[in-house]
Amino acid sequence: MSPSLQWPVISSGARQRHVLATLVVGVAMLGGVGCTTGTPSPPASAPLTAASASAPTGDVDRSVDIGGGRTIYLTCRGSGSPTIVLVSGLGERADNWAITTDPSTAGQAVFPRAAQLSRVCAYDRPGTETTTAAGRQESRSTMVPQPTSGTQAANDLRSVLIASGEIGPYVLVGHSYGGDIVRLFAAAQPKNVAGLVLVDALSEDLPKRLTAEQSANLEKLNSPSAQGRPAGAEEFHFDVVFPELRAITTSPTVPTVVLTADRKVISAADIATGKLPPFVTQEFADALWTAQLAAQDELAAKFTGATHITKTSSGHYIHVEQPQLVVDAITQVVDAARGTPRPS
Repeated sequence: MSPSLQWPVISSGARQRHVLATLVVGVAMLGGVGCTTGTPSPPASAPLTAASASAPTGDVDRSVDIGGGRTIYLTCRGSGSPTIVLVSGLGERADNWAITTDPSTAGQAVFPRAAQLSRVCAYDRPGTETTTAAGRQESRSTMVPQPTSGTQAANDLRSVLIASGEIGPYVLVGHSYGGDIVRLFAAAQPKNVAGLVLVDALSEDLPKRLTAEQSANLEKLNSPSAQGRPAGAEEFHFDVVFPELRAITTSPTVPTVVLTADRKVISAADIATGKLPPFVTQEFADALWTAQLAAQDELAAKFTGATHITKTSSGHYIHVEQPQLVVDAITQVVDAARGTPRPS
């Protein structure tokens, strides 16, 4: 695995990207810019259901019409309640949850394992992609102008769940930027959330321990141009998403697990390759790591009674590198939501 501006390339060929990006990435976009959904948000107390309240049980792999001339690709497996919804990091398609670092253990990936616990769904946001042995595969959802905002992404999630008939309550599992989307969804629809699992989610507290220049460089490092992503790729801006997250005043009091990577975002070996921009110095890498760990502590503290797991033996893509940890966290939250909690 050769270091680059992206996360290491995994052996399945699926590309891992973004320095903190999906740590960053996982992060959000220009409010007011981009496409809005055609479905108004229901009241927070309203259950997200289709016209028929019967829970889907069959396999789903389809483009769901969410109105406004847009479709979002959705894939679901399994049965049972609560429905587990997997929300990928910045730029990652739904299939990022179905891979591991070792292709021979793909059956142990988060998506298929979660399907053994309950109903599970994942989806493609506009501008996401994956890279396989067959080459680069673009998002299967309708493109929208980039950048967008975290609130728009949360509204899209709500829209596809309603339009598809995948009823709540939901255990929301968000990686990196997906963690931001999950939090914004939960703040707007607390009655529809049964539990949360945040997988190295990006925190609005990250810049507090970075200089203005370091924060700007981090955002630059995760831009589509720096990442070598094509026009129309999913994009976010700190000055949009972080205020959205800071505006959250309450979060649902539900079973919550926060998983934090314990391997440095940028290592000395990464810097030594010379493939990173000149501003990525050891000082920058050290400051970023210190800020990240502190921000994760503050993130976990935002949720009453949250379990914070910091010994993960993993980099940013915990669900790919250590899928069992994420499956265990999901199991813990699902069991607690069902009223049958197991020991942590």
